[in-house]
Amino acid sequence: MNSKRAVLLATMLLPLMSAHAQESRIGFVNTERIFREAAPAKTAQAKIEQEFSKRDKDLQEMAARLKTSADRLDKDASILSESDRVKRQRELADLEKDFQRKQREFREDLNQRRNEELAVVLERTNKVIKQIAETEKYDIVFQEAVYASPRIDITDKVLKALNGNTSK
Repeated sequence: MNSKRAVLLATMLLPLMSAHAQESRIGFVNTERIFREAAPAKTAQAKIEQEFSKRDKDLQEMAARLKTSADRLDKDASILSESDRVKRQRELADLEKDFQRKQREFREDLNQRRNEELAVVLERTNKVIKQIAETEKYDIVFQEAVYASPRIDITDKVLKALNGNTSK
């Protein structure tokens, strides 16, 4: 009876042992590094900065005008008539609302464009990862992990491929 159990157990474990004997290839890509170091990501960042630089400058100038107006109102408040003070406070409040609205729109537009550009970079990165995985016979490549051993990190290979092939 014991020999039958041993044979049955060996029969059940044989497929698991042969599957374990076949070595799996696992890779990991650090997406944060790709977004920081890859030429396409740097190009996208420069494109966004150029696209939004005028609006950013305009907002900075508007913030300076707002601060100047607030300082002037604080300084002149004691010598202004009640109606003039109320009028300037209203103008300042309107300018502040306009500034906040423009600032919010700027951030929303900037985030939308950044997400669009990063999606393009991520798409290109995924194509490169897939090519490397197929060529080097990886079974799986992770892009998010709590921990990944440097032994399985293929980020440098991906960066090299992306930086060497910056055309679309």
